[in-house]
Amino acid sequence: MRVFSGSLATETNTFAPMPTGLASFKDRGYFPAGQHPKELTFFSGPLCAAREVAPGKGWTLIEGMVAGAQPSGTVTREAYERLREELLADLRGALPVDMVLLGLHGAMVADGYDDCEGDVLARVRAMVGPKVVVGAELDPHMHLTPAMVDNADVLVSMKEYPHTDVMERARELVALCEAKAQGRTHPVAALADCRMVVPIHTTREPARSFIDRVQALEGHDGVLSISIGQGFAHGDVPEMGSKVLVYTDGDQRQADALAMQLAAEMIAMRDQLAVRYPDIDTALDEAMAVGRGPVVLADRADNPGSGAPGDSTFILRRLIERGITNAAIGPMWDPIAVRIAFEAGAGAQLALRIGGKIGPLSGQPLDLQCTVKALRHDMVMTGLAGAPTDMGDCALVEANGIEIVLVSTRNQALGTDVFTQLGCDLESKSFIVVKSAQHFHASFSKIASQVIYVGAPGAATPHTATLPYRKIRRPRWPLDDVSSAVLLPLVQRPATHTL
Repeated sequence: MRVFSGSLATETNTFAPMPTGLASFKDRGYFPAGQHPKELTFFSGPLCAAREVAPGKGWTLIEGMVAGAQPSGTVTREAYERLREELLADLRGALPVDMVLLGLHGAMVADGYDDCEGDVLARVRAMVGPKVVVGAELDPHMHLTPAMVDNADVLVSMKEYPHTDVMERARELVALCEAKAQGRTHPVAALADCRMVVPIHTTREPARSFIDRVQALEGHDGVLSISIGQGFAHGDVPEMGSKVLVYTDGDQRQADALAMQLAAEMIAMRDQLAVRYPDIDTALDEAMAVGRGPVVLADRADNPGSGAPGDSTFILRRLIERGITNAAIGPMWDPIAVRIAFEAGAGAQLALRIGGKIGPLSGQPLDLQCTVKALRHDMVMTGLAGAPTDMGDCALVEANGIEIVLVSTRNQALGTDVFTQLGCDLESKSFIVVKSAQHFHASFSKIASQVIYVGAPGAATPHTATLPYRKIRRPRWPLDDVSSAVLLPLVQRPATHTL
């Protein structure tokens, strides 16, 4: 069997101030056809899973381009079209193929393209024809669209949040696509819109039990796969929202019924799934009342993984103004400050302007008297599922009893080693502020006495009802006041399916 695999992925915050261009992909991870390293990168799960099994199955694996960008603002038309055409050219050169395995995100938006994944899959389908099996792994923060479902045979999303199951879901995708290609199964899809958008933190209830039950349904009684789309509230596109995608083996009625059932269950638990976000001072008061450290405070609004710059100063300013010490914060994206720290050298004491570089939602820069405590060239953080994550040149500086990790490559806090590689002793700290929404939890929860999610200002604000949406389909809870009595799931039928 001839198998093609490649990737084009990013998560787009359409409200974020910085466009996503070609340089953004080169910074995060761009590998021309056949040049992807042995190690997993975040959106190369299908390629890595295919590599695992291809030799034993006698497959010919053709590796296409793999490109992923750190989440940011709308992708430029030039970047999207150039990378899309490169991926399609790689596929064209690999023909004929029996199977196409793609690493996508599901919430990529480009200038002129509200549904990049639907566009890519439609072009792939037009190229390979109806008989070739087309599958993709997705991020659960996706806009699951009928166009995506219609043009793929199988879509499988990660289930965990933090997304620690990249490889597990990629292996499922490969197995499901192989079964389809061999005629052992006949997947049919049902897509249900929950008409809301909610986070699903699988580190707590009721999400943990819900996802466990979803996984227990798969592989039994004709149920092939279930993907729970949390949605991405910072994407202003018509299909934004939480959705359920079910594949059964040839039974459309079963797929429809199960998708509707699970969507209704998600709606019923919506208030429990929602995350509490106290304002900065309330969060700091609560952290100080814990009485033992370290308390981890998540700066969700400045999470680079949601398209924010990662340079906001709102929480750091309040820590200083309130005289709170024995704290650490990071990673702060500030290449200029990093360069100055390197010029000064380890041990230097100097005035340093930190953060607040990108725009009003980054806050005002802070002018601090700093000590340069450590410097690292080309530092690599441990990312999700163990994937290495480049942080560029990094510096640890201390000001007012607070240690600050400054980075030159924009990324959120994933592994604790973004601090510890620079000599920051996290377990001795009373407070740790992380620029992250939830992915930090897999690593930082191991040392945290408590985790508090902070409702600070920022480009990825958790207060999404304040965002100026223009395109989304409404009403959609919690953006709109929709009572649970009238909030019912809606089946979205892809174009080629009929009721």
